[in-house]
Amino acid sequence: MLPKLCFALALVPFAASAQAQSGPIVTIAGGKLQGEAETGRSPVQIFRGIPFAAPPVGDLRWREPQPAAAWPGIRLATAFAPRCMQQPLYSDMMFRSPAPSEDCLYLNVWTPAKLGRSARAKLPVLVYVYGGGFQAGDSSEKRYDGTALAEQGIVVVTINYRLGIFGFLAHPELTAGSPHHASGNYGLLDQVAALSWVKRNIAAFGGDPDHITIGGESAGSMSVSALMASPLSRGKIAGAIGESGAMMQKWTPPALVEAEQKGAAFAQRLGAPTLAALRAMPADKLLAAQGDAKDMSFYAVIDGYFLTEPPAVTFAQGKAARVPLLLGSNSQEAPGSAVFGDGAPTIAKYRAGLTRTLGAKADAVFALYPARNDGDVVSAATALASDDFLALPTWKWFDLQRRTGAPTYFYHYTRVRPRFATDVSGSPLPWGAVHSAEIEYALGNLDINPLYAWSDDDRKVSATMRGYFASFIKSGDPNATGLPVWPRASLDSNKIRRQRIDVDTHSEPFPEQHRYVAAEPLVYMR
Repeated sequence: MLPKLCFALALVPFAASAQAQSGPIVTIAGGKLQGEAETGRSPVQIFRGIPFAAPPVGDLRWREPQPAAAWPGIRLATAFAPRCMQQPLYSDMMFRSPAPSEDCLYLNVWTPAKLGRSARAKLPVLVYVYGGGFQAGDSSEKRYDGTALAEQGIVVVTINYRLGIFGFLAHPELTAGSPHHASGNYGLLDQVAALSWVKRNIAAFGGDPDHITIGGESAGSMSVSALMASPLSRGKIAGAIGESGAMMQKWTPPALVEAEQKGAAFAQRLGAPTLAALRAMPADKLLAAQGDAKDMSFYAVIDGYFLTEPPAVTFAQGKAARVPLLLGSNSQEAPGSAVFGDGAPTIAKYRAGLTRTLGAKADAVFALYPARNDGDVVSAATALASDDFLALPTWKWFDLQRRTGAPTYFYHYTRVRPRFATDVSGSPLPWGAVHSAEIEYALGNLDINPLYAWSDDDRKVSATMRGYFASFIKSGDPNATGLPVWPRASLDSNKIRRQRIDVDTHSEPFPEQHRYVAAEPLVYMR
């Protein structure tokens, strides 16, 4: 059942004069903002729900983001704004925002700077992009909270962007009406607009507009790879962090004409053959139609504007942002059962799954992911499923950036997340570190997520990973005093080492690269 949806435009909250001095105040291009100071030991100040673009409603639905209107007086920035339109797809998303709305292009800022002084701080900035398959997610999620990294001397920004049909519908009529003759990448253009807003305004929060690192996980990580490749954004960033995902290989966007054809067919089935009819449809009806359209991916496209070519081509030609890149993947991005099916894992079921999905390539893939007996099946199948889903595209991104000579660092995250705090049954833990498990560790937010029974070992892993992220955001190098040494990737592929992040974090060889090279033409090629 869908949550109650909110379609009305949000009223702009203003501070009454009697309240004007109750929280920190900054002046940006649109006017004055009043945030709030973090309570307790933290010196962090937080500004929530800041508009970075006009509400994309009415005639602005499926248009590139337009400038946000200025406001008079002091605007309160103490509450998260609505999240973008989405269905409740993922149980691990803990939102702090109101119900979904089309009026959702807002961002949040956490800063340790002592605002109000004449001398401006020039602190490093992290702009973080949420995951959720480009169908769900929000900048208010607890696991993306910016306080812990802000306490390390970093200005943290989390941003919203349009999702699903609202963010990624391509259509011939949309293309024809675009000044750039493009359609389909509205959610990614939202990210560009947010990044541009940060460049213009972050100095008011103590941030350095010339020292912006972009980061994200899953769809957020794919977005980071695309932002590095796009001519609209690649000159705006000083560094990048990617957690499990890249817009490459199986995630290479389709051509605009292909996406337009699907979008037009979808609109016809919906009974809205014209753009005017589509824009007149209620948002909840569009969202419901999105859920019923199993043949529609609502994903990025090579539109000739945000993306002029497949991102892998841009990276291979050295045209992407040649900045320090820290990235990696988890040991269980996808379960082995995705290959061998339900029930007990056996070689027979594993082989049958390979044949079913890969046909004549099954034997060659089995040779790359072998299982000598039934006991090997879970390990082999998990490696294959994980590589096919996200590990292989993430490595491809790493390898292409490494070859440019830019400082590049790869991690392999293996810490298995603990059981739910309420789980007294002793149910078995996952085989490895599941997709998205590292987020709370990397951003220092274990205590914000009460679902899991965190241990001292979990806190140790979090301190290490957050330390790496903080150091990288500040200097483009994850190494810092007290942290296990993480070697920069060598230009010699035989000497590349990665960082295994777990209780015993350490540098190790990266033998899977040879498997990745061999698997790429077998598992998928666009």
